[in-house]
Amino acid sequence: MSDTEQYDLDAYLDRIGWKGERRADLATLRGVHLAHALSLPFENLDPLRGSAPSLDPADLLAKMIHGRRGGYCYEHNTLLRLALEALGLRVTALAARVTVGARTPESRPRTHAMLQVETEEGPYLADVGFGASGALLLPVPLVTGTEFEGAGRRHRLTPLSHEGPLELWELQAYERRDGEWAGQYAFTLEPFAAPDFEVFNWFVGTHPRSPFTRRPYLQRTTAERHLALDGALFTETLADGTVTERTLTGEAEARRVAAEEFGIEVPAGLALLG
Repeated sequence: MSDTEQYDLDAYLDRIGWKGERRADLATLRGVHLAHALSLPFENLDPLRGSAPSLDPADLLAKMIHGRRGGYCYEHNTLLRLALEALGLRVTALAARVTVGARTPESRPRTHAMLQVETEEGPYLADVGFGASGALLLPVPLVTGTEFEGAGRRHRLTPLSHEGPLELWELQAYERRDGEWAGQYAFTLEPFAAPDFEVFNWFVGTHPRSPFTRRPYLQRTTAERHLALDGALFTETLADGTVTERTLTGEAEARRVAAEEFGIEVPAGLALLG
């Protein structure tokens, strides 16, 4: 049985609240992408417990669709890929180097997963698993030299110089608070396969130097605001760029914030704040 045959498309679409016509076109891609981004939270609770999350379709459905949980990029974009393929779209998995806070793209390994989706209008970059306020809410065309605005966020793809044979692009987001463009991640259009992501997932989810194994990192986006919990720091970013921060006072408050603000049921026995 293939991954798509194991996938419960009805349950997925019900969870994200998308009720559009099921067609293999750009409108469907945009609608499903936005609904997913505004419905399912980003979280790293499995790595905090010392294990890489399963990428098996049945396990993803149990955790993120039927349970009160989220996931990180490999989980989110696997769910999206399976849904888009079930809807008849052709999807290729890509991998990127996160450039947020990096000296150069080459200083980071390729550990972020995204998708290239083919439409009649051309190929699009789709990504519902980048845990940051600059993440895509809508897919963007895979072209450079143009700015794209979608669901209140602005992005562009910029070519970067490097020594490899394939063109290197950086996804950049416009930060309203600073009035500047900020790099998110850099990638080529080289396709990656499931075994590649199993290795990436194991490294990111279990390596002691991975930030995801050290502290909680939760994200949630709504139409009005973006929420983040990084360790004990809780940040709210409004659509106009206004940012407020506060430090949580202890484990009880952290678990309450996870449930009420992020919609995440923290597993019993897991201490968010150590």
